[in-house]
Amino acid sequence: MRTLKKAWTYLVIAAVALVASVNYELFVFPNQFAPAGINGICTMIQYVTHISVGYLSLIVNVPLALLCYLKVSKPIALRSMVYVVTFSLGLLLLDHVDLSSYAYVTENGTSKILGPLVAGVIQGYVYSILVKASAYTGGTDFVSAIVHKYAPEKSVLGISFVLNAVVAVSSYFVYGHQMEPVILCILYSFMSTNVGERLMKSGRSAIAFEIITDYPDEISQDIIRDIHHTTTLIPGKGMYSGRETSVLLCVVNKTQIAAVNRIIRRYPNTFAIVNPVSEILGNFHKLSSKGKEVTEVLDAGDGKTL
Repeated sequence: MRTLKKAWTYLVIAAVALVASVNYELFVFPNQFAPAGINGICTMIQYVTHISVGYLSLIVNVPLALLCYLKVSKPIALRSMVYVVTFSLGLLLLDHVDLSSYAYVTENGTSKILGPLVAGVIQGYVYSILVKASAYTGGTDFVSAIVHKYAPEKSVLGISFVLNAVVAVSSYFVYGHQMEPVILCILYSFMSTNVGERLMKSGRSAIAFEIITDYPDEISQDIIRDIHHTTTLIPGKGMYSGRETSVLLCVVNKTQIAAVNRIIRRYPNTFAIVNPVSEILGNFHKLSSKGKEVTEVLDAGDGKTL
């Protein structure tokens, strides 16, 4: 089962790499702007020299992947190279396919902003899947992983920001001394980062209930029976009245807020403090709304991704 899961993970990585290559051909190259990271530099080199990003990506990423393999993590380096190689081969193959009728580009430049926005959304989706599969897109990710290995106090975000700033500024000179490519690069970076972060957090975010009640056993049984979550009982005391009470701590999915609210409303003198939870860490099993254990589709490898 573990072997099949790992094979499926590699297949998914290759599939999203092909999606990324199509994304470049349809929305990045036709609109003449440089996306974020090292691929942005490769895109500008392609624009000037006509050397395919497919070749340039391999030239840059192979030595970085080898260094990551030796110094950081062998599984991450191998999975990331599956992405890089598939992405590069996809670009090289698509160079011989006429996609002009499908590519988004406007003759007079109107709505040119839509190309980078769509490209950023797609790349953010790709990145979120790769993180779950314990893989990188290469380039900046490799550099950040290596720097973090030897200098954990260094800001990975700072490294990415500097590189993306260099790409954005350089695009002004590469694309005919125009501000438009700079703006498009910034929009792409903003969209891909935000979409990626939102998708990565969507499966790990939750809602925490702190329920103050005199009916801890009854409410706990209702939550266990109806929502398939448990609670943690904390003895409490109302400092104004001096009366003993109970506090139930319960973390549920966002879709289960209404169900918990219905349970709380059944009992008098019961109220709850509700707080968002950005992430849940620990060794525990995820359960569906029907109480069945949710199996992770992708193999997480050694889990050393940043």
